[in-house]
Amino acid sequence: MANLLQEHTGDALFRLESDTIGVADPELLDALLRARPANAEERPTFKPVRGRTVPRSDASTYMQAVGADVRTALKKPVDDTVDLTGIWPKVPHDYLHRLVFGDMQLRFRTLVDRRLELTPKLTWSAVTAGAALLGKPRKDTSMSSLANLVLSAESYDDRRYAMYLYRRVAAPVCFTVAALVTNAVWLGAPFREDVSNREIIWESLRLLPVSWNILRMASPEFGAVDRRIGDGDDVLLLPILSHRDPKLWDDPNEFIPERWRELDPESHPGYLPFGHSDERCWGRHMVLPLAERLLDVVRRDGLTVSPEQTVGRVELDGLLEIARVRVTRA
Repeated sequence: MANLLQEHTGDALFRLESDTIGVADPELLDALLRARPANAEERPTFKPVRGRTVPRSDASTYMQAVGADVRTALKKPVDDTVDLTGIWPKVPHDYLHRLVFGDMQLRFRTLVDRRLELTPKLTWSAVTAGAALLGKPRKDTSMSSLANLVLSAESYDDRRYAMYLYRRVAAPVCFTVAALVTNAVWLGAPFREDVSNREIIWESLRLLPVSWNILRMASPEFGAVDRRIGDGDDVLLLPILSHRDPKLWDDPNEFIPERWRELDPESHPGYLPFGHSDERCWGRHMVLPLAERLLDVVRRDGLTVSPEQTVGRVELDGLLEIARVRVTRA
């Protein structure tokens, strides 16, 4: 990542590997993403489940369920007793899971465990075991809308499919918001009172975009956009670079949330924290209010990075996030 930023910030198009082209120019990013829609394998949330295609009807059903769970969570009053000091992003991840999905059965809690990111085989093992052992909840247990979709599956294969989609939909809500707010705390906490939560979020997503790249597999449409792209070249579109291009931003490497009082995040060239305008991230309207809710607690309690920690580690195990941040009260 350091080499990418040092060697290619400001570059429009460059070869990363023998079969991979990197792109960071705003106009070229836009043209390539408009060249064709994402195919089934390029859809991060609703790609095929072990060879089983996820139809749009299922995607819509699961999106509506998690949307309902998030709306319910946002109506709850902020807990005055919650303590979010500790190691981030794990602490906010666990808080968000309880907030949005409640105190679920162990099988459901396991499905949003951060450790499942280590390997797809581990995820599939958890799904398979959960589908086989999942029992009926107690009558007094309040279940999330998303969990009810799993419980309504009749056959073992359908339950396994439903549990995998539960993981695909529920986990990113917790992962993304926890990563985003952890990055924001690392970059600027404690925050000035005259800076809004939304300005903090936009600026954090600029410097440390949680989704830092967009991969498109080789396709003839891309060569038609730019002849330097061969028929066998995959294209890696890089917001991490366009977000720091000095041609597009004043003081590009500085955390200046106030800049968003004059800029429009919907149309600023090269700014793609939630993907292209034609294919915005499905969870955008859930991520933003949940991140603001979490920032309310951060600011209320004066949370900041421990003064003893001066180095952050980026593990790049999926999302771009600062790992193992020690968060304390200022």
